[in-house]
Parts: sequence; C-alpha cells; structure tokens
Amino acid sequence: MEASHQYRNSSMSSRSFYQPVKEVEPYYFCYNDSSVVTQFSVPNCYEPYCTLESSSANHSYNIYNSPSTVNFSPNGSPISQQESQSYPPDLHHSPDNAYGSPLSGSCITNDASDLRHKLRELETVMLGPDSDIIDSIDSTFQNGADTCSSEMNSGIQIMGAISRRDVKEVLIACAKSVSDNDLLMANWLMDELRQMVSVSGEPIQRLGAYMLEGLVARLASSGSSIYKSLRCKEPASDELLSYMHILYEVCPYFKFGYMSANGAIAEAMKDEDRVHIIDFQISQGSQWITLIQAFAARPGGPPHIRITGIDDSTSAYARGGGLSIVGRKLSKLAEKFKVPFEFHAAAMSGYDVKLENLGVRPGEAVAVNFAFMLHHMPDESVSTENYRDRLLMLVKRLSPKVVTLVEQESNTNTSAFYPRFLEALNYYTAMFESIDVTLQRDHKERINVEQHCLARDIVNIIACEGPERVERHELLGKWKSRFKMAGFRPYPLSSVVNAMIKTLLENYCNKYRLQERDGALYLGWMERDLVASCAWK
Repeated sequence: MEASHQYRNSSMSSRSFYQPVKEVEPYYFCYNDSSVVTQFSVPNCYEPYCTLESSSANHSYNIYNSPSTVNFSPNGSPISQQESQSYPPDLHHSPDNAYGSPLSGSCITNDASDLRHKLRELETVMLGPDSDIIDSIDSTFQNGADTCSSEMNSGIQIMGAISRRDVKEVLIACAKSVSDNDLLMANWLMDELRQMVSVSGEPIQRLGAYMLEGLVARLASSGSSIYKSLRCKEPASDELLSYMHILYEVCPYFKFGYMSANGAIAEAMKDEDRVHIIDFQISQGSQWITLIQAFAARPGGPPHIRITGIDDSTSAYARGGGLSIVGRKLSKLAEKFKVPFEFHAAAMSGYDVKLENLGVRPGEAVAVNFAFMLHHMPDESVSTENYRDRLLMLVKRLSPKVVTLVEQESNTNTSAFYPRFLEALNYYTAMFESIDVTLQRDHKERINVEQHCLARDIVNIIACEGPERVERHELLGKWKSRFKMAGFRPYPLSSVVNAMIKTLLENYCNKYRLQERDGALYLGWMERDLVASCAWK
C-alpha cells in the first residue's frame, strides 16, 4: 500500500470520510502498566490503454467507464476504441502454431475410425495379425483427443465466464494466457475485460480495472518502462495527503499497525528515562502523536524522547516538504504535553543507512520501527547486496530494547508471475471489499483513493520484475526466519494493547477480525489475513 509509506496518522474522526482533511485528529493511546456464447469480440490491433492518468506515455488510452476522464490521441484529439470484428478466436490453433496450442485439425475428424480400419487391414497383410502398431496409433489418437478435449473444455469455461461477466475468472484466464505467452488469447480476453471493469463498479470490477492495467503493462514490455509510463500524474501534495487520510479512516489496517507498534514500544520503555526511537519510514510522523501523549501521562513523568526520522523523496512529496516539517510538528506537540523532545532527520533511503546516520548515544534505550517498510528492501533474490537482511543485521548491532514490524500478510516477493497474480488478486479483493462497505462506489474521492494509494502498487506487482518490482511482500513466517537469522528473539505484545485494538475494531464493520497467533497479531477481512504485527528484541 503506497499510502503506508507516505502517511502516518493514528486518528479516529467522526467527520465525513468524503471531505478532504488537512489536520489529523489523533486516536488517543492510553498508557497503562456453463453458458453458450454466440458472439465474441477480438481487437483488430493491440492498443495500449491506461486507467491511470499517464503523464508520460505517448500512446492513446482507453479509460474504464470513469466519469471524470476523457480519452485523447497523441495529438490531443478525443479518440474512441477501434471497432472490433465479432468472431470467436480459434481456441486450439494459432498462426504457425506459434503459441504451442494443438492443431485443431488433428482433433476433429469424421474419418478416424475408417482410417484405423484401413491401417489395420494393411498391417495384417504386411506384418501379420499380432502387430501392436495400430494399438500405438490408437493411443496417439486418444491422447490427442484428450488434450483437445481438455482445451475445448477450458475454452467453454472461459466463454461461460464471459457470458456471466465473471470478472475474476476472466482475469485469471487472461493472466494464464499472458504467463503462457498466448498472445492471441490474452489480447482477446483483455478486450473482453475492458467491457467488464469499471473504476466505479463493484469491488471486483474496480480491482479488475487496475489488474487489467498491470496485465497490459506486462504484455507490452514485461518490465519497468511501461510501468513508468503508466505512473499517473501526482496530485498536489495536499490532495494526496487527503486521499491517504481517507484510506486511513475508512480501513483500520494502518491504525492497527501503528497502535500495536506503539503499544510494544510503550511497554518496553516503561522504566526508561531516555528513549531513542528510530523510524525507518517516518512519512508524516503522525504515528508518534499518540505515543508522545502516552509517555506524557506515564506515572513518574515522561522520559526524554529523541526520534530519528528516516525518509525518502516519496514521502517528501506527500508532505509537501522535507523532514523539518515533521520535526516542527512533533516538537510543538511535545512542548504542549511537556515532554522533553529532540528530532533528528535522516533524509535518505533505507538502502543507504549506516550506523553513523542514526546518531545513537550512550545511555539511550533504542526502539526501532519498521512499519510497512521492509518489503521495499530487495533481498537475495534481487541483489547480492541483500538489503533486507543487511538492514536487520545493522539494527541488531544497535542492541535495541524492541524492534516493531508491521507488514502486509501477502506472498509476492519471489513468486513467479502467475501465482503472484493470483495472490495479488486474492489479497486486493479483500482490500477493495473492505473499502466498499464505507465509501460510495461512484464517489470521486473513493476513486482517487484507490487510484493514487493502491493502483500503482498493483501494477508494480503484476508488470515489473527484478529491481523495478519494489512491492515484494512476504508472509510473517518468512519475516520471522529473517529476524531470527539476524539474532533477534520474539518480544510478546501487550494484552492491554490487544484489548485496545479489539475496542478500535468495534467502530468498523464486523467482517474485520483480529487474531493472535504465535506471538503476533493478525488483522484480516473475513477469512483473509491482511496485516500482521509483531515485536522483537
């Protein structure tokens, strides 16, 4: 979730979700010890298109049913999609058999029985009655028929899905065709999907619009160039902040992550006089508002707090400026609550962080926060540098009292394209369904939230490979292995914090669920885990 980089807030507001909000009201954390289709449409040519408002692509684009978008050709004139010739593609034959499909002519014939009979007569005359040549030929015929029958059944299922307008099933078939390099089938299914998806439709239709975007991007170049050309024009920083605030308010995922991390830090630091928090993606810095307030109410008085905020240019854009904005905001808050406070800015990517950038001082109790950040660090599957594990080992050298980890519970790091597509489809289906229960489908703000905060992550997962694929999530089991390998031990989460999070969820749809398993907390939508949180020492 791109918003997880750019926005930190722990607010719970009673204001309307649909109004842009510039100031964030904090959520207070209290310190406490089979159908038949007769007609098909196949495009006459491959034509790139985009649901995101591209600022750099030189092609014409088709926008899915968006009420606020118009299509333009490279010269700026409005265009419409070329009309398609209506006929079904041959599901078992492509020119020169280029895509590995069986030739249809070998499967459908009225003369097979007669041919076998004549071959049997010839065999008897030439070799005698005991030869097994014809049995072998019979077997070959049968195997070919089975293969053809299987592909025909698959084709029938796809046609049935199209007739039912089953977006999910057609998306899966399209992804399989892209994976198999079956370009004829992939382009046909993309054309059909264009008629099914909508950025203002049902959750699967909206998600389908962006997943189709990713499939087109992958088919066009299978790499970074098309993804970069599809990057939508950034909204103004205050607008982007508003979109991220809306996402933060309508879904509890970020609140859950930040509250669980803050609770672990508060528990670990309850007896410390000097606390140094190192946040590896501080963004707006709003995660720390509730923690500063909790420390202010601590029995015996607050500790001296120093926060080192690490950041990159993405968050700087969303903030509308550098880390000095975060420092001023947190310093002003700490002064209000009479908490001794310092802020240290480290304007760099996690790739570049070294021990000397962190400014750790003797006598400080160190807490390190990894909230929705580590999955952007390339691991051994991408680079010999293995930034992911290198960063954990660097942090271990700080001897921290606690390290908090919050990540999306998804497996998209080392998976091949097709299973990665299925995983993303499953994960973001739950995400879009959860948004649907709060925001009206045709509301422009919801469209902007999904487009600017989620869509590009989806396209990146589907379209990019190698270093250009930066959305590389891992399941918590894998993260645990990495932390243990770096020398960390689990730090149990506080039962008080767990109870507070359960209370938080009472303000949301009852389809959200919170589970504690093996020392970690999982927040999910219905049966799907979406975010996991845990702590280490």
